[in-house]
Amino acid sequence: MKFIIIFGPQAVGKMTVGQELEKITDLKLFHNHMTIELVSPYFSYDSPQGKRLVGLFRQEIFEEVAKSDLPGLIFTYVWAFDLEQDTAYIRSISELFSSQGGQVCYVELEADTSERLDRNRSPHRLLHKATKRNVEWSEQDLLESMRNYRLNSAPGEITHEHYIRINNTHKSPEEVAEAIKKRFDL
Repeated sequence: MKFIIIFGPQAVGKMTVGQELEKITDLKLFHNHMTIELVSPYFSYDSPQGKRLVGLFRQEIFEEVAKSDLPGLIFTYVWAFDLEQDTAYIRSISELFSSQGGQVCYVELEADTSERLDRNRSPHRLLHKATKRNVEWSEQDLLESMRNYRLNSAPGEITHEHYIRINNTHKSPEEVAEAIKKRFDL
């Protein structure tokens, strides 16, 4: 089993790349907003209840997939490198899959801020992420997150054998998915 974690800042293209990767592999996509959108009609993701429920749903899905006979899972995540709890979370879910004999692969995406701001307004993103449809709020959240957190790794910070970093500012999601497929022999 392969567990592909696609991470990077908001609107970098994680979900869209994950969708393209799902099309060309046997892996299933579980993008982070699938649980956020499920919970958001009842509790804001920023609330204690929202975070707890999102965490519970994700954990249950990870546990079931890790012990299943599925070929693998693609998960997307905004990883704040300066928050120890984010690093601990990535470590925890990675261990869940590796302890079941799965191979964990890390895909880091980065893109220019102007490109991310354009992507933040794309119809495709808004179709799949209802909580981002207040574009003015979403844009401010994107910019504030950039000011408050380090959302891409520092050079050499990730030394894992199964890691790739891709600047996808000028690459199509299809190109990025093909590069990931080739790099990890999916």
